[in-house]
Amino acid sequence: MLGKIERPLAQNSSVRIHRSDNGGSNWVPGVKLFYDKIVSAVALVSLLPFICVIALAIRLTSRGPVFYSHPRLGKDGKTFACLKFRTMVPDADARLQALIESDPEARAKWHEFRKLDPDPRITPLGAFLRRSSLDELPQFWNVLRGDMSIVGPRPISVDEADQYAEHLMTYFTVRPGITGVWQVSGRSNTSYAERVRMDVEYIKGWSFWLDLQLTARTFQAVLAAHGAR
Repeated sequence: MLGKIERPLAQNSSVRIHRSDNGGSNWVPGVKLFYDKIVSAVALVSLLPFICVIALAIRLTSRGPVFYSHPRLGKDGKTFACLKFRTMVPDADARLQALIESDPEARAKWHEFRKLDPDPRITPLGAFLRRSSLDELPQFWNVLRGDMSIVGPRPISVDEADQYAEHLMTYFTVRPGITGVWQVSGRSNTSYAERVRMDVEYIKGWSFWLDLQLTARTFQAVLAAHGAR
């Protein structure tokens, strides 16, 4: 199946997806769900000591909760609490609002990328967790609960939904993923329009072999911290 390919999703990506002519009807929910449950269960058990160490480090280096949950849109448009290790200061929302109101350049970057560099909200430990993608380890619990998949489109927040425009209903046909095409294709170095296109083409061209390929590529991207912030 990987022999039927199209162009890369982004200029800096070597991941290629065959666009299915049947509009995504080649999903095999049972296989994907089994893969998600097994991988997430094994990950949570094997990484539990590491997760505890990170939680303790967060508690000792900054005030506030260890975990951060944010409402995201999932399958069928339902919202769920997407879990992460907290990487920001407690008044992060207020700092963001003050910055984009006072700095036109920061405001433009936020609207295009939904990212800031440098980001005054992120703690020193949080910056490391983000570069290494360790902040996303709690999302294996989201996968085990059935909110997310190991591989899928990016989990998007309610205020990002308008970026998907006519593609939003396509996004709602699947569960968002811990990893995906965006995560192995430059992440913060890609524009929001490119992210949307990546998500839609992934959904329409899905295969189990593609998920395995993206999982393998994720390990490479995490080790290289390519585009991570």
